[in-house]
Amino acid sequence: MNRRKPLRALAALVIATTALGIAPAAEAAPLPSDHAYDDPFTADRTHWWRDDRFGQFIHFGTYSQLQGKYTRPDGSVCQDAEWIQRNCQIPRAEYEQIAAKFNPAGFDANAIAQSAKDAGQKYVVITSKHHEGYAMWPTKVNKFNLRDHSAFDKKRDILAELKRATAARDVKLGFYYSIWDWHDPDFPDPATFPKYKERMYAQLKELVDNYHPAVLWFDGEWSTDRPNNPWTERDGEELEAYVRSLDPSIVVNNRVGKRRVVDGDTGTPEQEIPDKPVDGQLWESCMTLNGSWGYTDWDHNWKSSADLTRKLLSIAGRSGNFLLNVGPDRNGRVPTESIDRLKQMGQWLRTNGQSAAVYGAGAPGLVAEPSWGVVSRRGDKLYASVFDWPASGGSLTLDALAPFRVREARVLGSRQRVRVEQSPGSVKLTPSGSRTNDIATVIELSVDPVPQAPVGRGTGLTAEYWPNADFTGTPTVRRVEPGVNHNWKFTGSPDAKIPAETFSSRWTGQVAARDTGKYTFTTVSDDTVRLWVDGKLLIDNTTPHGPSVDKATLDLVAGRSYAIRLEHTERGGEASMKLLWSSPNTPQQVIPARQLHPAG
Repeated sequence: MNRRKPLRALAALVIATTALGIAPAAEAAPLPSDHAYDDPFTADRTHWWRDDRFGQFIHFGTYSQLQGKYTRPDGSVCQDAEWIQRNCQIPRAEYEQIAAKFNPAGFDANAIAQSAKDAGQKYVVITSKHHEGYAMWPTKVNKFNLRDHSAFDKKRDILAELKRATAARDVKLGFYYSIWDWHDPDFPDPATFPKYKERMYAQLKELVDNYHPAVLWFDGEWSTDRPNNPWTERDGEELEAYVRSLDPSIVVNNRVGKRRVVDGDTGTPEQEIPDKPVDGQLWESCMTLNGSWGYTDWDHNWKSSADLTRKLLSIAGRSGNFLLNVGPDRNGRVPTESIDRLKQMGQWLRTNGQSAAVYGAGAPGLVAEPSWGVVSRRGDKLYASVFDWPASGGSLTLDALAPFRVREARVLGSRQRVRVEQSPGSVKLTPSGSRTNDIATVIELSVDPVPQAPVGRGTGLTAEYWPNADFTGTPTVRRVEPGVNHNWKFTGSPDAKIPAETFSSRWTGQVAARDTGKYTFTTVSDDTVRLWVDGKLLIDNTTPHGPSVDKATLDLVAGRSYAIRLEHTERGGEASMKLLWSSPNTPQQVIPARQLHPAG
């Protein structure tokens, strides 16, 4: 167990209780906080999330009552979905009357959980509160909720029902929660905003204590108007610390802050798929089945199951997750078009063991993404999902990024032979038969990468800290740290003797690779960073900046040690410093202590 974790959790709790106006005990002196609780790329806490890859988003709220249409007093019709109150300028009193009629009596938690199970989705994230401020559980914080302000059965709790239904099917449950609130009168005014935050924290505590979510998916963090949104980076720091104090195991997205690489555990590209693995942060693409998040009775622009399955494969092959949305109607029923597409995706995943290309898989590393499909990797297996099958006698070529040998190649669900021809820079695959399906035919390659050097026996790097931004004088703190993984933000610093606003840091020692080949070194920093490896200045970003990702590559020899030096300064505002690496055989991660040796 990491002995630093309890200290970090306590520091987070101090921040959180202060934010709520609760004074910490007099004897509990504030500790220097570090919001880098662990490395999400390798942590046990996020292991399930990285493996599961495929989840179901559910947008459901009182906006569903209108089913995408609002008729104005003059008879004109305005169309929208979950933003209908704001975009159609529905007066608050009228919207409250609409909410009072909301009665999703047809909400069937078992049917919804089963639809996720049938689709191969491993987790579900439902809107507990969207921007309209309406709570979908019997909150005690206010009356604008499904129990107290609706025509719904007062004895029912759809979140509790969904919790039971998902648990029974081994599907995890998470909650979307909007920071932006159109209904709470204290939200838009900075003078009264702290009162809103108290109620928000109280609602989040209800959600965590009563339903134990695996994920908290925040939204509504951006600066905007109608109403004004006063949310700041500091608010995000406090909220993330508060969530960690409630349950450190919860996976939190980056919209807890300001959608940056230093916020939360996971990035959140929306309605798009990055063209390559994301640097510095886990990521999850959220997307609609048609063009709307909430239910509308007019949007019939449904994506095909083939398109959606290929999107899932592309995302997994770039080490991401796919959160695919459904929007129940006013009665709580998921449209048949959604159910059918999800079921078809699940059928593809269950056939011929093709799900191995998704679950527990990630970027292949060894080969580049081809034009004819996508490749993912799971241990010593590469899964080439072929979208464009070659004509009879034709071949498929993979560009190799590192040396490896293909032991065996087979088409999942077929007995056809696959001829493999390898050259130093490519692999040529020639299948002897036809495709197995029209969505994606999967060729499984069993591979032998070049043998790695043994796992190192390092303990980390020597870290030195100065209470100034220019490394002047003798360092106030000198110690060995297991890796460079810090996210001090506004309130934290390396040590009680180091001020949060101005300090400099240096890490020195040796780094040893396990593979011979090209390594990518990645830094996540705020305010400045410089990195030398083997005497070469690889990263030189000394213009003060906010959260920034910088990368450089270097060829390393397995088992050999290289001098490494990393310098960072904090000149005001936030502070972060992470050092990661990746190679064809090493997924992106904070450089582990076992491959680092402190300076003598």
